Amino acid sequence: MKIKKSELLGTVVRPDQYPEEGVPEIAFAGRSNVGKSSLINCLINRKNLARTSGQPGKTQTLNFYSINDEFRFVDLPGYGYARVSRQSRNKWAKMIETYITSRKSLVEIIQLVDIRHTPSELDVGMYEWIKSVGFNGIVVATKVDKISRGKIDKHISDIKKTLGVENRDFIIPFSASKKTNREKVLNTIEEILRVNQLL
Repeated sequence: MKIKKSELLGTVVRPDQYPEEGVPEIAFAGRSNVGKSSLINCLINRKNLARTSGQPGKTQTLNFYSINDEFRFVDLPGYGYARVSRQSRNKWAKMIETYITSRKSLVEIIQLVDIRHTPSELDVGMYEWIKSVGFNGIVVATKVDKISRGKIDKHISDIKKTLGVENRDFIIPFSASKKTNREKVLNTIEEILRVNQLL
């Protein structure tokens, strides 16, 4: 898959602000600072379309991106950042839940985890939720450039066991800075769209 065109459609907080239904959407979920914006920028081959921040908890909206005028990426608010109020965390959780449970255009949710760390209870809960609503449970394990190559398999096995991922191929080690497995993620997205007869 080649991404030739990408644009930010909008940053929203309520369903009445969502773009119109009818265009397939692939959402990215993950803890704060796991690298969702960096992944999106890497996939679309642009540096700053998706806003990255060194400050966890910065993404407090649903960010919709139009890709090739054919489908959309949706950057969900990061979950699990402890330094914001419980009220804010609950608000973001409700925002994510409303989108996931009501959006007809949503065809897949890809979960991001940091490959360096064992998935947290929040990660496990998100994965189980993603599976329970009928999605495949595809995981992108970010920041693979931060560990030695010899330890990658061990970390992948840890993620597989902790999350309960049935198919090891559904875990993709990834680095935005090195573009490691960029094509594999794009091919996975292309296959998702093809299975849904959208490409």
